[in-house]
Amino acid sequence: MFIGKTIVLGVTGSIAAWQVPEIIGRLINLMVNVYCIMTKSATEFITPLTLQVSSQKPVAVNMFEKGSEWNIAHIALADIADLLLVAPATANIIAKIVNGVADDILSTTILATKAPVVIAPAMNPNMYSNQITQSNIKKLKETGYHFIDPEYGKTACGTEGVGRLARIPVIINRVINLLEEQDKKEKKVSQK
Repeated sequence: MFIGKTIVLGVTGSIAAWQVPEIIGRLINLMVNVYCIMTKSATEFITPLTLQVSSQKPVAVNMFEKGSEWNIAHIALADIADLLLVAPATANIIAKIVNGVADDILSTTILATKAPVVIAPAMNPNMYSNQITQSNIKKLKETGYHFIDPEYGKTACGTEGVGRLARIPVIINRVINLLEEQDKKEKKVSQK
């Protein structure tokens, strides 16, 4: 479907990270290459090896990792991305992006890419509804970042409200729509 396209998948420290292997599998079914970047907090919820096996690609965790397949990894991954998806996205990564903080490989890659960035938040409902988080999301939307809204339900901490990661089909459909929009734009440019 999207042969030759590359999605860089950022994974942050949320319990919803357990769903990432299924997201990877569905993306691979679309015939895209998937490269994963994990924050150190994400590795507390799921291992890099799990995502490496799922994606069949090396997983980036440390910006200064020796023996990395990529030369200057954050630039290389930023350059090869046709789309960068952050799922799950914590309030922390959203705040970093909006403030231009680039202190790990994921935040650096996000700031370095020219590809569309899609953010799928997953966090405690109180954190999601917090005025600061909502302000950060609004600013990023105004800057051109895409969001997949979280859903209502009971979260891992036992709180009920909006904050659960969107269902995987919702995430995949949004990715498909954005890739199709990119293809249309590329065809228009090539026809000129």
